Amino acid sequence: MISAYDTYLFRQGYHYRLYTRLGARPVDSDGRRGTEFAVWAPNARAVSVVGDFNGWNDGADPLLLREDGSGIWEGFVPGVGKGALYKYAITTPAGCVQKGDPYAFFWETPPRTASVVWDLAYTWHDEDWMRSRHHSNATGAPLSIYEVHLGSWRRPEDDPNRFMTYRELAEELPGYVREMGFTHVELLPVMEHPFYASWGYQTVGYYAPTGRYGTPQDFMYLIDRLHREGIGIILDWVPSHFPVDEYGLASFDGTHLYEHAHEVRGLHPEWTSNLFNHGRHEVRAFLISNALFWLDKYHVDGIRVDAVSSMLYLDYARKPGEWTPNVYGGRENLEAIDFLRRLNEAIRTDYPDTLVIAEEATSWPHVTGPVPAGGLGFDLKWNMGWMHDTLRYLGLDPIFRQYHHNLLTFSIWYAFTERYVLPLSHDEVVHGKSSLIGKMHGDPWQRFANLRLLFGYMYTHPGKKLLFMGSELGQWEEWSHDTGLAWYLLAYPLHAGLRKYLQDLNRFYRTEPALYERDSDPEGFSWVDCSDVKKSVISYLRTGGPAAGTVLVVCNATPVPRYGYRIGVPEGGFWREVLNSDADVYGGSGVGNLGGVAADPGPLHGQPHSLALTLPPLATLIFKHE
Repeated sequence: MISAYDTYLFRQGYHYRLYTRLGARPVDSDGRRGTEFAVWAPNARAVSVVGDFNGWNDGADPLLLREDGSGIWEGFVPGVGKGALYKYAITTPAGCVQKGDPYAFFWETPPRTASVVWDLAYTWHDEDWMRSRHHSNATGAPLSIYEVHLGSWRRPEDDPNRFMTYRELAEELPGYVREMGFTHVELLPVMEHPFYASWGYQTVGYYAPTGRYGTPQDFMYLIDRLHREGIGIILDWVPSHFPVDEYGLASFDGTHLYEHAHEVRGLHPEWTSNLFNHGRHEVRAFLISNALFWLDKYHVDGIRVDAVSSMLYLDYARKPGEWTPNVYGGRENLEAIDFLRRLNEAIRTDYPDTLVIAEEATSWPHVTGPVPAGGLGFDLKWNMGWMHDTLRYLGLDPIFRQYHHNLLTFSIWYAFTERYVLPLSHDEVVHGKSSLIGKMHGDPWQRFANLRLLFGYMYTHPGKKLLFMGSELGQWEEWSHDTGLAWYLLAYPLHAGLRKYLQDLNRFYRTEPALYERDSDPEGFSWVDCSDVKKSVISYLRTGGPAAGTVLVVCNATPVPRYGYRIGVPEGGFWREVLNSDADVYGGSGVGNLGGVAADPGPLHGQPHSLALTLPPLATLIFKHE
C-alpha cells in the first residue's frame, strides 16, 4: 500500500524504493486474489488497466486518482495474476494512448510491447560471494572486466539464428570467464529494449531484464552462477535518455513527464531520443530507485553509467545558439550534476561494497572525487584519452612511432588525477572502426605481436582493465550484434596463442599486487626510461604496498630485436622474466632472456644497478626481482 509518507518522499525526490509501491503486484486482498496497480500520471484525465484479461478494453478496469496531489492512480483488479499482459490506457486531452508500465518487472518478448504481471521470487545461492564481495569490488583490488553483449557472445551451434537463453548462458559464460581469468563481467544494457540494434541503449523497461533470453528468474540464475564462480557482475545503465516510442515513457500522460519540457533540453540531437528531466523530483526518484533495484533484487556488483559526458554539459553535441545556459550563464547542467551526486551518495550509503563507474570523456574534474569535497562521487572513470592515444600509436608504422612517442607516455601525466578504468570497449570495434586486431599495423604476424604488446602495456599501466568480448580471439571482423563471435578462429595458432597470452596475463595480474594495489597512487608507478624515442622503447616500475614486490616492464614498439639493451633497476640480484609476449606459446618469435637476467652493479637511469636485456620485436616483457 502507498502511504502518505511514500507520496511525500516521492514528491520530494527522496523515495529510493519506488518499485515497491508503483507498478503491478500480485496480492491477496480481502480474500480475493488479484493484482494491485499504481502509476504516476498527474496530468491524465483518466487511467485504466487494459490487458488480455479484459480484452484490452479501455475503461473496463479503471484506476482512481489519489486525493493527496501526488498524481498517482491506483486500483485492484481481481483475478489478474502472474503472467497477465497489460498496459495503462491513459486518457489525455489529445485522446487515449496505451503505455507500458514504467515499473514493470517483465515485458513481452520484443517486438511485442506489453508489460507482464510478474514477481521476483528467487532463492539465491551466492551467500559466500555476497559476504565477501567487498574484497573483489574494492578500488584497491585487481579488476579485469570482460564486456559482453548477451545476444552475440555465442549462438547455439545447431541454430545460430537463435539467441542463447539466460540459462544456457549460465552453463557456459561463467566457466569461460573463470578460465580466462577475468574478475568481472560487464553486460551491455539488459533492461528491456524493443530495438535490438540499439544494444540496449534505447531502454524502455528500466525495471525488467529483456525477455529475449528468458524470465527475470532466469537472469537471476545467470548472476547466481557467475557469483558462485567468484565473478562479479556490472550492468551498463542509461539514465541520460530514453527512446520516443509511443508505448514508452515519452509524453507519458500527454505532457512532458519524464523528459524535459524545454524543446531543446528535452531532445538529444544525435540520438533523437528524449532526455530525462533530472531536475524533476519524481523523475530523479524513478532513476535512483532503478539503480538500487538492480542492486537490491539482482545482487549486481556495480553499474556503469552510460554517457555521463552528455549529462554534464548543456551544450553537449549542440552548436552555438542551440542551447540555453544555466542560471549562472554557464554550460554546466546543474540538475544532472545534482542527480549524479545524489545517485552516488544513495548507492554508497546502501551498498558501499559495489562499484559505480562513469563513462566520461571530458576533462571534468573530480569525477571520482567524494561528493562532500565537490566531486561527482563515482568509484571509477573510463580513461578514454589513454584508449585513443594507445590505439592511434599502435596503428602507426613503427618507422614513424619515434615521432609520436608522447602517445605512449602522455597518459601518465594524468593517470592519478582520477581512479581510472582502461577501456577497450564495444564502441571501438563497430561502425567502420575495425576490430582490435584490424587496428594494429603490419602483416598478420606483426598485427598479433602488436596486439600482444598492447595487452601487456594495458595490464601493466595504472588503472583497471576492460576488454570487449572477441578481442581475446583476434577476431578480424568488426563486432556484429546479429552473429556470435568467431570462435572457430581458435583452431589457428596465432588466435589460440593470443587467447593463451591473455589468460596468462589475467592470472599474473590478479596475483601480482604491484600491478593493482596503487593504481591511483603516484607512488605505484615510476619511469625507468621514457626518453628512448629513437628506438621506441619504454620501461617502468610498478610497486604495490609494503608486502608487494616491484615489477619491471619493458615495451619494445619496433619490429627490431634489441640485444644487450641496458635498463636501470633498483636492486641487484636476479630479475626473473615472468611474462614475455613474444614467447613461442603465444605465437611469437621466441626471443627472450632465457628465464631472467642477473643485475650488474653499474648504475643507469638513476638506479644503482642495471640489466643487459634482449628485447624481442613488438613485445612487452615483465620482470620480477628475486
